[in-house]
Amino acid sequence: MSKQNVWLSVSDLMTGLMVIFLFVAIAYIKKVQDNQNVLTDYVETKQKLHDKLVKEFEGDTARWQMTVGKDLSMKFNNPQVLFAQGSAAITPGFKAILDEFIPKYLDILLKEDSTSHNIQEVRIEGHTDNVPYPSLHADPFIANIILSQSRALSVLEYVLKMPYIQGMSESKRRTLEYWLTANGLSYGRSLDHNGVLTYESHAEIDLNKSRRVEFRIVTTGDEVLERFVKENAK
Repeated sequence: MSKQNVWLSVSDLMTGLMVIFLFVAIAYIKKVQDNQNVLTDYVETKQKLHDKLVKEFEGDTARWQMTVGKDLSMKFNNPQVLFAQGSAAITPGFKAILDEFIPKYLDILLKEDSTSHNIQEVRIEGHTDNVPYPSLHADPFIANIILSQSRALSVLEYVLKMPYIQGMSESKRRTLEYWLTANGLSYGRSLDHNGVLTYESHAEIDLNKSRRVEFRIVTTGDEVLERFVKENAK
């Protein structure tokens, strides 16, 4: 083989490697751009929904003892208003709040815009303190799972029977049936005196702060972001 042919072969090889490198670089750049778009859409969707909720309920949070979280949670924080001790029956006071809250809340979520299309789930969460209920179960955590689940289900049942819901179009009711879930979380996410999760602060549980009901929006971006984190952690 002549020296010229050897150099041609090396040149062809280098050209091929450059082409492969170019394709790899383009694929990597596209993946980065796609991930950036996912993150941007996720942040923008959550911010838009948060801003809408804050604006809509700015006159109600104090009188209902409710807080709007950055995580798109609506926390009802006065346990005396929600349920009697150890009971899953909604008090008349909480029913009155729900009668006002639900139409305003769902009007925001059901509005046909970019944010509504990104809603994956609307969780009704029941949270308890760590007081044991042997009549429900010997294990205090399981007993409070039963109690908190019953409370979340009571709220869901009350909401679905409201005239506001019954007067909706069939398509909107189907959307709500897809979104709405009832979740009993026992004292697994109990709060300390500062309102911080005791799992994170390792502080003593605040019984009053821990007993609460939350409405929490989960967006499609939450699922995508979780998958993105897992893929990029490998």
